[in-house]
Amino acid sequence: MNRELEAEKKLYYFNTKDRYSVYDFSRTLQELIQKNIYHNKQIVFLCIGTDRATGDCLGPIVGYKLSKLPHNIILYGTLEQPVHAKNLGETMSYIYAHHQNAFVIAIDASLGKSGHIGYITLGEGPLLPGAGVDKALPPVGDIFITGIVNFSGMLDHMLLQTTRLNIVMILADYICTGINYCFYKLAAE
Repeated sequence: MNRELEAEKKLYYFNTKDRYSVYDFSRTLQELIQKNIYHNKQIVFLCIGTDRATGDCLGPIVGYKLSKLPHNIILYGTLEQPVHAKNLGETMSYIYAHHQNAFVIAIDASLGKSGHIGYITLGEGPLLPGAGVDKALPPVGDIFITGIVNFSGMLDHMLLQTTRLNIVMILADYICTGINYCFYKLAAE
C-alpha cells in the first residue's frame, strides 16, 4: 500500500461514557462503509473471541446481540459458535469461498492504556487479532471495531481473565446500538 493511502486511513476513538458519542460512532461507521463499499460487496461481520475468558468475550457477545437485530446481517462469531484463534483461518477461508465479494467488518476486544478502558476504536484496514497477547494470527477485515477491555501490561493473558464483565457488556451494548443505528441510516438512503 502506498504511503498516501496509508496516511488517509484514520483510527477513531469513542468514549462509551460520553452519552451521545454512540451517534458519532454510528455516523463514522456509516461513512467508512460508504467510502469503502463498491461493486455491490456484501457486508460480513466477523466477531472474534472466546467465551472462556471474560476479557476476550466481547466479540462473541456482540455477535450474539447482532444476531437478534432485525437487519439481514451476515455474521460469524457468536456465543454459540465463536470464532477464535483455533478456527479463525478456517472461518476466513469459508467467508471468502461463500461470500466472494465480502466486505468484512472485524470486531474484537483489545488492550490499551488505562485511561482508554471503556473506549471503542474504529478504523480502516485489517485487525490484528491476538496482537495484545502475542498471538501470531492473520490480519482480518476491511474495517475494524475494537473495545478496549483492560490495560496492556505484563501478564496480558491474566488481564483477560480478570477483566470485569460489566466493561465488556457496556462495550457490547454500545457497539450493537451503533451498528443498529448505522444500518437504519444506510437502509433509509
